[in-house]
Amino acid sequence: MTTALIYDDRFLEHKTGRGHPERPDRLRAIMEGLNVAGLMSKLRQPDFNPADLELIRRVHEPSYVEHCFDECRRRAEFIDTPDSAVCPESANIAQLAVGGVIEAVDLVMAGKINNAFCAVRPPGHHAEAAESMGFCLFGNIAIAADYLIQHHGLDRVAIVDFDVHHSNGTQHMLEYRSDILVVSMHQEPLTLFPHTGYINETGKGEGKGFTLNCPFAPGCGDSEYMEVFDSLIVPKINEFKPQFLLVSAGFDAAVEDQLADMNLTTACFEWMSRRLVDLAKQHCQGKIVSVLEGGYALDALSRGVVAHVNTLLNP
Repeated sequence: MTTALIYDDRFLEHKTGRGHPERPDRLRAIMEGLNVAGLMSKLRQPDFNPADLELIRRVHEPSYVEHCFDECRRRAEFIDTPDSAVCPESANIAQLAVGGVIEAVDLVMAGKINNAFCAVRPPGHHAEAAESMGFCLFGNIAIAADYLIQHHGLDRVAIVDFDVHHSNGTQHMLEYRSDILVVSMHQEPLTLFPHTGYINETGKGEGKGFTLNCPFAPGCGDSEYMEVFDSLIVPKINEFKPQFLLVSAGFDAAVEDQLADMNLTTACFEWMSRRLVDLAKQHCQGKIVSVLEGGYALDALSRGVVAHVNTLLNP
C-alpha cells in the first residue's frame, strides 16, 4: 500500500502573526509526530507545483482570486476578515496548497499511489466563492472535487468533513450540484462559528439531497460521533456510491482543543479514519485523499494525524 504525504516547507512561510491559532507550528507538530511514530520512511513525498489559477477560478469568483493576490502584494494584514491573516507570500502559498491536493488526486487516479494525506496550509473549507473566512483563502477540497469531475471525468465524488466547524465554503460552492456529495460533522451552528450547517440545509436546486449536515451539541464525544457516523453517514455514502472520497480532516473536535466544545479522543479520529477507508474500499477501489483543515491543540493535532495517516497506510 502506497500512501503519499503532500507537504512542503514553503507552507511554513504563510505567517499569520503572533497568537494566531492557524500558525506554522501546526505543521511542525505534525511532521515531528509522523517522524517520531516512524511513519515518514513509509510515506512517499511527491513534488508538486502551484495549481493552475483556472482551476481555482472554477469554484471561486475570478475577481476574488485576484483580490487575494492584490491584498498580499500590497502587504495587507488580512483578507476580508481579521481571522484570515496573511503575509505577502500567503496567496502564492494558498495556490501551492491547492496544487498539492491536485497532485494527490492525480497520482491516485493514475494508480501511482493508493491514497494521500495533504498536510497543507492555509486550510480551505471556510473560503466562500467570493470571500475569505475562518483562516481560509481557497477552497482546497471543493476545487479538488470539481477537478475530479471535470478533468478525470468522474460522475460522483463524496466529501466528508469532520472538522468541528461547519464546512460552509465547501457546501455553498457545491450545494447546487448532484455529482458531489458534501457531508459535514460539526458543532451545533448556534454555538460556534460559522453559524451555518443546520440539518435542514440539504442542498439547492439539482443539488437537493446531496448535502448532509450532522451538527452535535456542545460536549459530545466519541459515542455520539460513532452513532451518527454509522446511522447517518454510512448509509448516505452507500446510497451515493462515490467513485472517489475526499476528506476534510480537521482535528479541532479534540477534547484538548480550546476553539470549540467537543470531547473527541484520538481513538475516535482513528475509528472515523478506519470507517472512511473502508467506505473507499467498498465504493471506489480505495481512492481516498484527505486534506488538513483545523486542529489547534498541537499535541492532540499531532496524535490525530498520526492515527489518521497510520490508517491510510494500513487499510
